[in-house]
Amino acid sequence: MFDRWYASTLAAKLSRPFVHIVFGARQCGKSTLIRSLLPEHAHIFDLADPGERSRFLREPERLIRICQAIPGQKEPHTVFVDEVQAVPALFDAVQHLFDSDKNRWRFILCGSSARKLRQAGANLLPGRSFVHHLFPLTMAERPAPKSMKATSAGIIDLSFDPPSRNRFPEADLITRLAFGDLPGVVTADEEDRDAMLNGYAVLHLEEEIRREGLVRDWGKFQRFLQLAAAESGQIVNYAAISNEAALSQPTVKAHYQLLEDMFLGFTLPAWTRSPRKQLLSTPRFYLFDLGLRHAAAGLTASPQTVLSNPGPVFEQWVGIELWKRLRYLGKGNLFYMRTKDGAEVDFIIEHSGEIIPIEVKWTENPTPSDARHLRTFMAEQKGKAKRGYVVCRCDRPMQLDAHITAIPWHHL
Repeated sequence: MFDRWYASTLAAKLSRPFVHIVFGARQCGKSTLIRSLLPEHAHIFDLADPGERSRFLREPERLIRICQAIPGQKEPHTVFVDEVQAVPALFDAVQHLFDSDKNRWRFILCGSSARKLRQAGANLLPGRSFVHHLFPLTMAERPAPKSMKATSAGIIDLSFDPPSRNRFPEADLITRLAFGDLPGVVTADEEDRDAMLNGYAVLHLEEEIRREGLVRDWGKFQRFLQLAAAESGQIVNYAAISNEAALSQPTVKAHYQLLEDMFLGFTLPAWTRSPRKQLLSTPRFYLFDLGLRHAAAGLTASPQTVLSNPGPVFEQWVGIELWKRLRYLGKGNLFYMRTKDGAEVDFIIEHSGEIIPIEVKWTENPTPSDARHLRTFMAEQKGKAKRGYVVCRCDRPMQLDAHITAIPWHHL
């Protein structure tokens, strides 16, 4: 059992007298983490089990009768329902039980898709619930090699201590870019990782999509997914994907939304608060893990794939890492900026009243010219952007400008 950074935070929150809903994509380690935090005699309902799922689909009020039969005690009984999106009506049953006695039970509901819940108009218990998210591993959980000394705080200081014991195996940059950060993949033998990721991209997604009835034509969705994965990290071109996938643009947009609803990707909005004209406003889309991205795009997850064109993959990894940290932090926003004439800032963090622009370069030897777009952007912000960064492969931080620093990837 490897330690997750979010474990201590989640454990503290689970003690609060609310219903706890934990969302995240499959294979992020949600069930493993939650089960490690459950008390010894917790009541567990796994809706991935077809028999259990069928029983609750036929009779969701069955949960009420089961919980009411549990004898009362001084401490609340913990009730854990896994893959809860399979039976949206259970949210109503949980509300009935919670409202009848807030101290008798502690409910933890875990799900890997919000689409069916939204379509069914599921009651997500507003005012009664805490919502948590779990993501693939961050740098805090999966350290860089010991030979690479990192600072205690990077661009975003999350003010947390990384796990001190049982951290996931350390990894160099190429390994991260090739195989991603899903817990089960990074702990597997390297020769098995590509097959595992292909299984995820096809079997897991097909099973979930077919079971939940989320799309009508699995074959066309597969083609869409391949195109979306190949374009991950780029500005979304709905028209081009629509033409290549033989799908209408509304369907393409709905498929992108489906990926977000299944926590498999996220949209990065464009920065629009600039005096410059002709800013692009179309968002970028990122799949949530590079290993899945390679597999879904029909590429081999391997160092060779990365090294054939490393710059864009490196930029995606930085963006995904920043996104995960901001989501865990629970505040702050991430943007990109690009003008029609090609001037670009890869990432812009807005956090605690500060604006932080970031460029990503594959180089080992950054120069002041690598920071030219950052300098222009910071000058436009009139003191709101007080520091900027170039994330690259240099071996130690380097000052490129009075307010711009080049940092190694492992200082991120």
